[in-house]
Amino acid sequence: MKTLALLLALFTSNFILTAQDNAKGITITVTVPNVTGSEGEVLFALYDENTFMKAAPIQAAKSEIENGVAKVTFTNIPAGEYGITCLHDANGNGRMDFEANGMPKENYGVSNNNMSYGPPMWGDAKFEVGNEDLAFEIRM
Repeated sequence: MKTLALLLALFTSNFILTAQDNAKGITITVTVPNVTGSEGEVLFALYDENTFMKAAPIQAAKSEIENGVAKVTFTNIPAGEYGITCLHDANGNGRMDFEANGMPKENYGVSNNNMSYGPPMWGDAKFEVGNEDLAFEIRM
């Protein structure tokens, strides 16, 4: 649970939109089709293995919720392995909120939709970026 709290603290404290100069990179479009409620927004973060749950994301983005759907696009992504996390920040405070017992109050998801008990693991969330644009759907 401490690891999940660390991930979310890093995710929200370092939530900044970044741009890369490499115009030849890949585009990754991420859709969350099942956001419960229309309040707040959905925060997204793109990580590589070195930053996953440890440091600021490679790129971060946020989306308003329209008809239960949130969607963002990461641009100029070089080839490599990445993982994506997302968080429904229902109250708009920029961080994940927790129950007294340490369980998350707000919904979250990761690439590959592996939602086991405990914090997301790199091996479950990673995917390969090659030379074609990608589109993902993450369930919360």
